[in-house]
Amino acid sequence: MDLSTLSVAQLRDLQQQIPAEIKRRESQEKADILNELRALAKTRGYAIEDLLSKEPKTKLAGGNKVKVKYRHPENAELEWTGRGRKPKWVESWLANGGSVDNLLV
Repeated sequence: MDLSTLSVAQLRDLQQQIPAEIKRRESQEKADILNELRALAKTRGYAIEDLLSKEPKTKLAGGNKVKVKYRHPENAELEWTGRGRKPKWVESWLANGGSVDNLLV
């Protein structure tokens, strides 16, 4: 399409038609892709909805939970594995002259 042959009015009209056409084509393309995916899933014995449903993640053998390394001596609910940033309660403990060794489990 040679845009240089169009008038300003024709260009503006075309400019207004483009977003609607893009939206229409995207919608059709998404529907086509979804139908292709449904067909593929069906050939493998699944429904696409079953493949897209949220399932609980399986844990690795042995789990991936890190053991607690530090615990507040007065409040057992305050725990820290020693990984990442120090929790505020640990920072507070150290600021008040406490030793991190006193928090070891």
